Order: sequence, then structure tokens, then C-alpha cells
Amino acid sequence: MSTTPPLVLRDGDVALDRLDEDGVHAFDVRWEGERVGRVELLADDNGDAELLWVLVPEYRAVGVAERALRLVVEWALHSQGLERVEAHVDDADRDAVRAAMRAGLLKEGVARGAVGPGGSRRDVIQLARLRRDAGPDTREGFIAQLNSALPTKRAIAQGVLRDPAGRVLLCELVYKQEWDLPGGVVDPLESPAECVVREVREELGLELEVRGLLAVNWLPPWRGWSDATVFVFDLGRADTGLLQRATLQAREIRAVHFAGEEEWEHRVAPYNQRLLAFLSAHTGPTAYLEDGLPAL
Repeated sequence: MSTTPPLVLRDGDVALDRLDEDGVHAFDVRWEGERVGRVELLADDNGDAELLWVLVPEYRAVGVAERALRLVVEWALHSQGLERVEAHVDDADRDAVRAAMRAGLLKEGVARGAVGPGGSRRDVIQLARLRRDAGPDTREGFIAQLNSALPTKRAIAQGVLRDPAGRVLLCELVYKQEWDLPGGVVDPLESPAECVVREVREELGLELEVRGLLAVNWLPPWRGWSDATVFVFDLGRADTGLLQRATLQAREIRAVHFAGEEEWEHRVAPYNQRLLAFLSAHTGPTAYLEDGLPAL
């Protein structure tokens, strides 16, 4: 029989009564004295714990859950010395996700098709808070929550490099049929302009400079890819010996070609046909495009 002394955690009209259960940190959740739910903390010997909770449905969306979870998480990390508290929440349970985040847990990812109660499978969001994390009421903690939860969009940086005749440099790629402009996906904390210079260096072995931003092109989902924003930069004019100096990254680039408008229809994807056709006639400021066409 456990001899854990009685413990009550309290936040205004929300109180948690520690239950006397061997092997489980369990709490009854009371709101204005009425029992409305239960929180459990399943800790292992490594300083990690899983957070579980259930609440009477009518109290799920009124702030009781988040206050109860915050009390337990704070107690676990700062009174019990645990290093990590995590929760696994059904992706469709928006109230539970919101309560966990407001208790300071950050989104870490999605376990797709995970086994749930009764053996059913569903997508599960994993959230966690570490002892070293800033509290949810601090500026740092609030920003960390947003960074973990806000939607992200793929950013791509590509460059238009022309030869003396005005033809555009296109890359013949190993992994797809369509030729494409040089460039690639922008890395975290990398600017799009830095990205296109880096990609050209890595994939073509060339040192080029960005001369300006020609267009920002939003791409809708295409052939299984999600949507993306493409920054299209001007890389200037190439001298006649540029292709001879190129050193291609063999695992991605099969060859490079300068191609004129008569070749685009047969060589590039439809959205790049529209983009290149627009740029060939555009002499104004940086353009905003959607799927290769002017949107404003």
C-alpha cells in the first residue's frame, strides 16, 4: 500500500486531489468542488512520463482541462524532477490538443495510423514539454508554441540564367522527366537568395550572383506535391564558356542546357512554361504569380 501523503494542487476554482494509487500519479479534477475528470501521469525510471486525462464533456472547452494539465505538468517537472512529459492526442480532438498546448506542451509530430483504444488506428499528435522549456506564460514559451503549431509552407528558390542569345539555362534532372530551372528547397533559417546561390554551387559547381528578384510564384498542389512558394531570381547573363566550367552533381543533375521558347513546351512542366513565357515579356518590377500566371 502506498504511503504517499495527501496532495492538493489548486488554480482558483480548479483543484486536483492526489489519489493513493500504487505506481501511478493520479489526480481527481474538481471544479467548484464537483468532480469533473481525472489526470494520470505514467512515469518511467528515465525521468520521462506520459500524460493522460479524461474530462466530463461539457467542461472540455471551458478551460478546466488546460488548468488541470498545467498544474500536473508543473508539479511533475519542478517538484518531482521529471525531465519530459509527453501526451498523445487524437488528431481530430481539437479541444485536447489545445489544452495540452496551453499547458506548455509543444507539438512534435504526427504518428500516422497509430493504434488507439480498442485496437483502432488513427492519426495521433505527439506533444511534449521538457523541464528546460520556457513556461507557457512567458514570451519565449509562447513563441515556442506558435513555432511548433503554425502551418509551414515549402519555400523554393530558383534562378533564371540566360546566355548571350537570351536562352534560359535548364537542368535535366535524374529523378523526373521535366527539365527545371536551377535551384532547390530553402533550408531552415536560410534566405531564398542564399539558397539559390548555394544550390547552383552544389549542383552545378558554379559561383553565380543574384541580380534581383523576378517573381514570387505560388504553386498549387501538383502530382502529389503539396503547395509551395517559389522565389525566382535573376542570375544575369552567362558567358560562352560557362557550361564547360560546370561540374554537375551526378546524383541529381544529368545535364544542363540553354533552351529557347520553342523548346519549353516539350521540356518543362506546364507551370514553368507559363512562368517562362511571362518572364520573357515582363520588364516591370517583381511580379506576384499563381501557378505561373499574374494574380494581381
